Amino acid sequence: MAQAASPSGVDVQPVPGGLSLRALAMMERVSDPRLSPDGRQVLYSVRTTDWEGNRGVNALWLVDVAGGVPRRLAISDGGASSGRWSADGSTIYFLSSRGGSNQVWRADADGMSAVQLTRLPVDVGAFRVSPSGDALILSLPVFVDCETLQCTRDRIEAEARTPETVAGYDRLPLRQFDRWNDGRRQHLFLQPLNGSGLADGPPNDLMAGVDADVPSQPQGTEDAFVVSPDGRAIVYSTQTQGAGEAFTNNADLFRVAVEGGPAINLTDDNAAPDFAPAFSPDGRRLAWLAGRRENVGGDQARLMIAEADGSNARVLVDDWDRGPGSLTWSSDGRNLLATASDEGQNRLFRIDARTGEVSPLTGRGAASGVESRAGVLVYAHDSFAAPAQILTGTGDAARALTAHNAEALGALALPDAQAFTFAGWNGEPVHGWVFQPVGHRDGQTHPAVYLIHGGPKSPWTESWSYRWNPHTYTSAGYAVVMVNFHGSPGYGQAFTDAINDHWGDRPLEDLQKGWEAALAANPWIDGDRACALGASYGGYMVNMIAGKWNGPWDCLVNHAGVFDVPQLMNAMDIGNFIWEFGGPSWERMELYRRFSPGDFVSDWEKPMLVLHGSRDFRVPLEQGLATFSALQREGIPSRFVHVPDENHWILKPRNWVDWQREILDWTARWTAEP
Repeated sequence: MAQAASPSGVDVQPVPGGLSLRALAMMERVSDPRLSPDGRQVLYSVRTTDWEGNRGVNALWLVDVAGGVPRRLAISDGGASSGRWSADGSTIYFLSSRGGSNQVWRADADGMSAVQLTRLPVDVGAFRVSPSGDALILSLPVFVDCETLQCTRDRIEAEARTPETVAGYDRLPLRQFDRWNDGRRQHLFLQPLNGSGLADGPPNDLMAGVDADVPSQPQGTEDAFVVSPDGRAIVYSTQTQGAGEAFTNNADLFRVAVEGGPAINLTDDNAAPDFAPAFSPDGRRLAWLAGRRENVGGDQARLMIAEADGSNARVLVDDWDRGPGSLTWSSDGRNLLATASDEGQNRLFRIDARTGEVSPLTGRGAASGVESRAGVLVYAHDSFAAPAQILTGTGDAARALTAHNAEALGALALPDAQAFTFAGWNGEPVHGWVFQPVGHRDGQTHPAVYLIHGGPKSPWTESWSYRWNPHTYTSAGYAVVMVNFHGSPGYGQAFTDAINDHWGDRPLEDLQKGWEAALAANPWIDGDRACALGASYGGYMVNMIAGKWNGPWDCLVNHAGVFDVPQLMNAMDIGNFIWEFGGPSWERMELYRRFSPGDFVSDWEKPMLVLHGSRDFRVPLEQGLATFSALQREGIPSRFVHVPDENHWILKPRNWVDWQREILDWTARWTAEP
């Protein structure tokens, strides 16, 4: 039975000048900037928090590039997201579920009143507007064997009505992140619009009969497909391996005419993923990102460029030892703009479209949502110090267009991140950060938390997090240490690859040496009062620490961590993740067992908090249950926190506050002064 549950939504009082859990949960989250065609205005999204409803609410805002006060658009009442401009700038298109399902709506550029454009029997997942404005390209979930959208709707409703719940499967994936696979695929449809701009007849399935998704499920975005500037063709990225799809990450680019017909594979000769297609503004060239190796996590993509039809493809830059994750063109067509992890930052880079010369445009912090129109550049930018704002320009010319959360931030006195470098595995330099607690004064010492990132190829960057924010802990009086161990992208391909077949030793060595370096350089950290915290791979590493390096720790915190590696690899929702260990468990069992935390339980002794969501199909709940069971059998002080309605991430605001409060209560209990 549940024991000692705390009241829901109760905040933790931070130290003066600190950030409370509820204050963080309530902050306005800025994203997705979109320039008007003339470059004068930016349409962007802001997610606020409905505390009583335990959910986020999306709205659209508008700000002038020249300056001024941003304003929330009236069309946001009822929820609005994915705001997009028409080619002439006179119309705003957006998604809203105010009518009962997620559909496309339209408003004039002032955003005062909205008209619903689509009334389809299924939800619209993503969309783009044709350059001529006479059609929408929609991503819709359908059963491939259904000839109409109503057929898909009828089948879903019939399954919901039947009392039987038995379901059979003949192929993987069985589950996708937080839901069971019901057989639907995301297909691209062309939806004609009439002279009034409303949907004109049923949409045409441009992928009829194709066993594939665009975007990929469950977390793909509209960046997976793009419309040519002349509106005559669509290029999209997808996988078409059928029953073998779960065992590879090989995705190809396909080109299809908007009037329909067979799709042409543009990248069949590359066995690694091809993604992020982007047409040049004049429509003459196509750029994209191409992986180098199949099924290699953290593989750094190459930037490709070709004629618009995909012919004469060439590598634009092959010697850039970083991995771009997004791609767009500058408005003059002379450069490509990409974001990439780079030494603890997520920087914006400019790549000359002719020579391939790479130049960084941003410094510290994280850039995202990059767009260039009419000679104007905008993007979202955040850092350890503050959440995202919309910026225009770069370098000394960078200028913030928004100031959301200014009042809340003005009341804080958050410490700066102090970067440090030390010799890690193989004597190679490894990068990390330390944070003093809020309100630190000379001569004081403080307990510490060691935050261990997940992925494992998802590095810490100088960005603002709503899940694992270091200031959650600095505001509770802790020193914070964070390290980008071997396996973290942003430090070169060899550094990232070093973790392959070495999940449990090389990163652990980095963490050990990083902890020693942090203590040696920062005498205000009380190394005798410290806890190690991690989620996902970080939770895996916490379990490894429990058996291999438990000496320094007063307590451990493991969210969604791994107990048994062979079982994880055969039960998780990513079928090709086994290549982190070089192949399936039955072929490499000695390696799997060497780095499987459950094999070292006899050496566990430190108190551990275990947290897990029931809808987590990335690291299934059974991994957390096994961890807690082992702790209890060994008589080790332990607590299990179950979040029944969350997945791999704790996303609902009240749940997140309760979850973090459990962590802070646990660390406070075990790091209290004698």
